[in-house]
Amino acid sequence: MNSPIDFRIIDLLDILLVAFIIYQVYQLIKGTAAIRIFLGILAIYILWKIVSLLQMTMLSEILGQFIGVGVIALLIVFQKELRQFLLLIGTRSRIRGKSRKYSFQNIFGKSGEESNDYSAVLKACIRMANSRTGALIVLTRSSDLESYIKSGLKIDAKLSAPLLESIFYKNNPIHDGAVLISNNKIKLARGVLPVSESEELRGNLGMRHRSALGIAEQTDAVVIVVSEQTGDFSIAMDGDLRVSVNEEELSLLLKSL
Repeated sequence: MNSPIDFRIIDLLDILLVAFIIYQVYQLIKGTAAIRIFLGILAIYILWKIVSLLQMTMLSEILGQFIGVGVIALLIVFQKELRQFLLLIGTRSRIRGKSRKYSFQNIFGKSGEESNDYSAVLKACIRMANSRTGALIVLTRSSDLESYIKSGLKIDAKLSAPLLESIFYKNNPIHDGAVLISNNKIKLARGVLPVSESEELRGNLGMRHRSALGIAEQTDAVVIVVSEQTGDFSIAMDGDLRVSVNEEELSLLLKSL
């Protein structure tokens, strides 16, 4: 008679951890083209396990070799997603779903450094919204954004609301692109950000929103977008984009610091 299956608590923990990792990977790539590749690899892996259990030697060997080479392919294909996953692990932000709330702890500077004047950012955003002036403002946290913002005009000036407004004034030659704010200084203007490839973005959202989400997917930066068409605010953070944020909500979010 066969002996009963020896199922330990550690086996249950192993299953739960694997399920958690698969779920988090799915959350990161959901809505992108990478989800189809992920599902295809997962299907091949399950098929490999089945043919191995059935002792189909030749097919098992072929699929095993494919899976072995596929690990390298996955590192290349999912480079952006893996970087985002490791970033989420390395920061204090919790991995949450669509219903998560925005946490603005330590957004505007690190301990021991000069904090950003969030009131100047808020004042400038409200005035630009009223005048329908489009803006893209990147607020750094712990990530080094040098490798993500390839170009831009270095300014390194003290943060102020009038300076922010003048940069995004439509007749200003440097109004296009993003402004980077760090340690209470406007570091650069006319920055070019990575563009998100997410398929979940609404069709009416332009390049500012895609750029805001793009940098938020790859770093822990917080990005504020002022819509030129509607005057609405949007906030990109931790790989999510929240649109149609009104003045009161933006104020509460920034003042929650």
